[in-house]
Amino acid sequence: MTDFSDLITPETVFSEVCVANRKALFHKLGQLAAEQWGLDARAITEALTEREKLVSTGCGAGIAIPHARPKELDRIVGAVLHLEAPIDFESVDDLPVDLVFLLLSPADAGADHLKALARIARALRDRAFADKLRGAGSRDALYAMLADLETCEAV
Repeated sequence: MTDFSDLITPETVFSEVCVANRKALFHKLGQLAAEQWGLDARAITEALTEREKLVSTGCGAGIAIPHARPKELDRIVGAVLHLEAPIDFESVDDLPVDLVFLLLSPADAGADHLKALARIARALRDRAFADKLRGAGSRDALYAMLADLETCEAV
């Protein structure tokens, strides 16, 4: 299993997040970026929205990887949200999204940003792994699976 402990922390993993649509999700992600990394919430929301106008970051099978490259960051960071109910995301397969992996990278992290995106996409493309994430039941269990930590048998 891929270890994401270099991108996420227990504080950046969320379970049963309630958002009505993609716009509300991006607003929530902007707020999260402000709380966790001291970034400007509005700027992150706008960056995610602008990136999404190019092509949907909904990569299929109920998964989206919205991403941006704010200049204020000095390292690559991430957050994971399991949505309470799937939302329309105009994904490549037209399926609604319920697993979201936010990736934020420094503006000058070109190759490293692409490598992180590829690593996330590879791990989440494994349907069995994605289904385990969906069934995690709590943010602690979700984090444990993503960070490749030893967890109880129920996970």
